[in-house]
Amino acid sequence: MARGATDGWIVRPRPNPGAALRLFCFPYAGAGAPIFRDWPAGLPETVEVCAVQLPGRGSRVRETPFTEVAPLLSALSDSLERDLEGPFALFGHSLGALLAFELARELRREFLPQPVRLFVSGCGAPQEPYLYPPIHTLPEAKFLAELQRWGGTPLEVLAHQELMQLLLPALRADFALRETYAYADEPPLDCPISAFGGLDDRWVSRESLDAWRAQTYAAFSLQLLPGDHFFLASSRPRLLAAIAETLAAHLAAAG
Repeated sequence: MARGATDGWIVRPRPNPGAALRLFCFPYAGAGAPIFRDWPAGLPETVEVCAVQLPGRGSRVRETPFTEVAPLLSALSDSLERDLEGPFALFGHSLGALLAFELARELRREFLPQPVRLFVSGCGAPQEPYLYPPIHTLPEAKFLAELQRWGGTPLEVLAHQELMQLLLPALRADFALRETYAYADEPPLDCPISAFGGLDDRWVSRESLDAWRAQTYAAFSLQLLPGDHFFLASSRPRLLAAIAETLAAHLAAAG
């Protein structure tokens, strides 16, 4: 069986086959589908949350994680094709935003349905230079130190040696995805883009968030929320309220 044909790519925290719209959610580096488990409660009942579970974590922990964006996109688009029959939107945070954006472009290249909106969070525009030195090949001790500096991985998890040995392959792979990514110039997307950032995010500037407007022919919006790079947790109610309002407006306009 082809790698992209395996099941398990999507986790639905609250299955809703009759939903008017699906929201596919991509986690940040090292995270998995569980970070979206509470999202259905903050979104309209007309929206089904579909959390993307990449290989190497959660129920797929024994699968080899991807280290390059192109083969990941190919496998993902093959798997998702059957779920793109109705309206859908894409959301991604940090690395997840980059993957959501590139998935939209991959779907366009394959003449598959396009999202009604792309939500990007905590991630500078893809055409902007990546300013940070690579860490995915560092020795373990230095790599763990860099993870602590980035944040997002709880200290108790970093200190748990057995657990970290289980998580390290996916963490290294996710940083490899970002650090080896090479942006290719293509026409902007036809769908609107909504960008979100943290007011205290030291990794992603407002200017790099605003640069996402170059990636769409349609409407663009930028909203900054309280919090650092992981504001999607600390400001989750406000983030979900903004997403809910945008999707409700789309559904109302679509009748």
